[in-house]
Order: sequence, then C-alpha cells, then structure tokens
Amino acid sequence: MSSIPLSVEDVHKQFGPVKAVRGISFEVKSGEVMGIIGPNGAGKTTTIKMILGLLQPDKGKISLFGSTIADEAVRQRIGYMPESPTFYNHLTGREILTFVGELFRLDKKEIKKRSNELIELVGLNKAADRPLREYSKGMLQRIDLAQALINEPDLLFLDEPMDGLDPIGRIRMKEIILSIKERGASIVFNSHILSDVEAISDRILVIDQGKMLKYGTVKQLVPANKTLEDVFISLVEANDAL
Repeated sequence: MSSIPLSVEDVHKQFGPVKAVRGISFEVKSGEVMGIIGPNGAGKTTTIKMILGLLQPDKGKISLFGSTIADEAVRQRIGYMPESPTFYNHLTGREILTFVGELFRLDKKEIKKRSNELIELVGLNKAADRPLREYSKGMLQRIDLAQALINEPDLLFLDEPMDGLDPIGRIRMKEIILSIKERGASIVFNSHILSDVEAISDRILVIDQGKMLKYGTVKQLVPANKTLEDVFISLVEANDAL
C-alpha cells in the first residue's frame, strides 16, 4: 500500500441545486496533522464523509493507503470521531469501547488492555462504568475520541474534536492529538477554534462554499505578523465578495 495515507483529487458533491464540494484536492502524509477550516456549511463534514465512504462523490478520486475505503484492510487502519455521535445510552463508557473493539475483531485481552489505556488517556477513570446517559457533553466528547482510537488507527478523522470542551479539556485534546502524531499516525480534523488549528496543524485547508481557498503549511498560509484568524477572515470575505 502507498506511503501516502490520504489523497483527494478534484472531488465534487452536489445535493440538488447546492454544490456542497467543488473541486477539492489535497493529500495527507504519514505523521501529519491537517486542519480543515471554513464557515458553517463550507463542506468540511461532507468532505470527511466522502473520504470515509459515508457519502459518494459525484466526481473525483479518493485514495486511502493506495486503495479505497471499500478495502477492509484500509478500514481496519482508520479511526473516526463524528461530531454528534449516537451512542447506546444504557451502555457504559467501558462497554462502548468493548463494542467498538469487537467491531474491529480485536481479541478480548486486547480490547480490555486498550480500553483501560484509553479510559486513562481521556480522563474518564471515575466515569468508565457509568451509563452514557449520565455523561456531560464534554464526557461524551472524550469517550467519542476513545472509541476512535480503540484500533490504534494509522489515519484518524476528528470532526469538531474541541466542541463542548472546557479550556482544560481543549488543552488535553491537543496534547492527545499530538501524542497520536508522535507515534506516526496521521490526523485530519476540522474545527471552528482557529487558534487550536494553528497550534497543532502541519498543513491547513481553507474552504468556503465548497471551494478551496487556500491549502498549505502554517508558514505558507500565515505571515509572521498575522494569525490564522486574520488570514481566514480575509480569505472568506474576499470569496464572499465574488
């Protein structure tokens, strides 16, 4: 399989008259964190769902490890943290991790080991055996991350991972993302919190109204005397004026 975990080439998606994604192209290298930013409705989540096979592109090519999402061997190497997961509320956090581990066909010993590690990692030791209906939004966000990591993915997708977290939770989430990167995995995430994107991304994709406005490293996108927020506002305002 290819050493490039993800390649997206000229991808398009239309819903009725709405052109949700219009010719987006980018690639993610091994051990790289890529942030996707854009206003609400820009096409960020639609792009991630096409990569994961949850939506089919109308046009374009998506390659994962040199293959496609239809390849089971590829799916075994991917983790996904959706923005608004639907969990079985009567199950505990630990039981959710066991359930997802079984979906990946991990053996019982490995599931137990990984679950204990992940519960510790996301700081849910005291809540691991409580039903999810008793979890706060921030706690659900953390168990959502844990389930996405149960298979030790080589390519991880995070949809608004900072949403619902307090400042300490956001700091911890950034630390976790960087620790995943350090073991060689690649991460693709979208977020409205531009300071977090600037702090942890190697490369950034800016999209608006389904179009690519800018794509490159943080140094390429953000001048020394500017912030990502400055650049983002300038790009979106210029695009809206077209």
